[in-house]
Amino acid sequence: MISALMWPLLIGLLISGVFEALLNPRPRPFWQRGWAANGVHLGTWLLLSGVLVLLLQRPWFAAMVLLSLQLVVVQSSNTKSHTLNEPFICHDFEYFWDAILHPRLYVPFFGIGLAIAASSAATVAIGAFFYWETSLVTSEGASLFLISTFEIIAMGVVLLSFSIPKLPTITLQPIQDLQRLGLFASLWAYGMALVRSPIPTPEQSPFHELTEIAKAHQGDETLPNVVLVQSESFFDPRPWCKDIDTNLLHHYDNTRTNAILQGTLNVPAWGANTVRTECAVLTGIAPAQWGARQFNPYRTLSRHPLPSLASAFKAAGYRTVCVHPYLASFYFRHKVMPQLGFDQFIDINAFESSDKTGQYISDLAVARKIGRLLEDDDNRPLFIFAITMENHGPLHLEAPNQARLADTLPNATWPLADHLRDFAVYLHHLGESDKMLACVKETLDSAKRPGLLGWYGDHVPILPAAYAHFTPPDGRTPYMLWSTQTEAAMSEYSAKANAAHELAANELGVQLFKQVFGHALNSDMIKAEPEPQEQE
Repeated sequence: MISALMWPLLIGLLISGVFEALLNPRPRPFWQRGWAANGVHLGTWLLLSGVLVLLLQRPWFAAMVLLSLQLVVVQSSNTKSHTLNEPFICHDFEYFWDAILHPRLYVPFFGIGLAIAASSAATVAIGAFFYWETSLVTSEGASLFLISTFEIIAMGVVLLSFSIPKLPTITLQPIQDLQRLGLFASLWAYGMALVRSPIPTPEQSPFHELTEIAKAHQGDETLPNVVLVQSESFFDPRPWCKDIDTNLLHHYDNTRTNAILQGTLNVPAWGANTVRTECAVLTGIAPAQWGARQFNPYRTLSRHPLPSLASAFKAAGYRTVCVHPYLASFYFRHKVMPQLGFDQFIDINAFESSDKTGQYISDLAVARKIGRLLEDDDNRPLFIFAITMENHGPLHLEAPNQARLADTLPNATWPLADHLRDFAVYLHHLGESDKMLACVKETLDSAKRPGLLGWYGDHVPILPAAYAHFTPPDGRTPYMLWSTQTEAAMSEYSAKANAAHELAANELGVQLFKQVFGHALNSDMIKAEPEPQEQE
């Protein structure tokens, strides 16, 4: 029995170390990590191997299954690092289930061919091992099998219980922590940090106090309609790539010139993880205050409500609506949005298949939905938070269109170079976002009430080939606050008219609130909130 279990455990453990070396970024060698990190790796291997042997009764098969699962995590981590500049962390395990429910958003990045090949190989391997490897219960007896297996599990549990508490404190910088600790130890460290991380209190949100100011304005007929658009993957690539048509974002240029406040937004996401930016804007709570929960704060918000920009507007008598042309359950938004104070959540079911452009509901269809909401006048001011989808990847599932290049990359030759293919698709949809901006402004202008528009990008797009060819962007996105009463609104800021101000994502919602209720904020309250930093 000892020999039957020892060799699969030992050889599998050595191979697991080889698989770790495939990670990018690559962890330090084992001898540079410290005994605690190595103890976690060994303890995890013993625990999981013991459990799988108990279930499968075949130690070589168990080792193969565990190594295959590790290889899936390694490949997922490398894909995530390549596209999102962040390796796999403990929080990402739930996305395997999302990949089953929403394969279009995940599987193409992993590689459809690789996914099919891996699934086929797993099917063949399972059949082969069950056929060729004898069950230890049959060959050694049930009692000896159970005793030996539980001994392995117990050794793993004991080793983990001693090693995990001795792990060094994580930095919450996933790249650094993976390099310092290795795969198994970093997964355990982030998991334990997530369990121990305190939930932000309502008092940590600036809207906890700002709500009291908003309540004093119930029934105020001068309050404007407010539309805040989180534009998917919106940023201005023209300074970054000189080959782009300069008129691609002419509505954006005009709005920025006449904005009350505009500049760059420091967002806590790159390429995806939209809810990190979304949560910061709506709650006003900086990612650092979430601790290990910052990587998917909506899982916490689905069970624990917090004050938000929406709940503050609702306290002032606003009707609050969230529009997101995708499945309501994605990222738990169907639970989170009511917790944040939205009266209504409009998801993809409110749109038609004809509203699609490319893979998703078009930005112009969202603009039309916003227009219909603003036309539905019930004598209450309206706050609309729109989360667009048109520019969402994977962009390589769409083929570039030669006829559209005149509006995006007029000097590009056809067929396009590899680094321009996804980029051309992105630029076309970016131009559609610009048209949406003009449409929403026109709708606000034609309404009876004055209107205020907030616009920002949640993160830069996933364009690894283009980033490898050009200099990668710094990850910041643009934001703008624009009013239908531009001249009156600008007079208060005449000294700094058109100056660009840099904001953190958690400051944007507060700044939007100030444009609506700013005259009621006393000097102490204003000073208590972060002020925008003027850019060079």
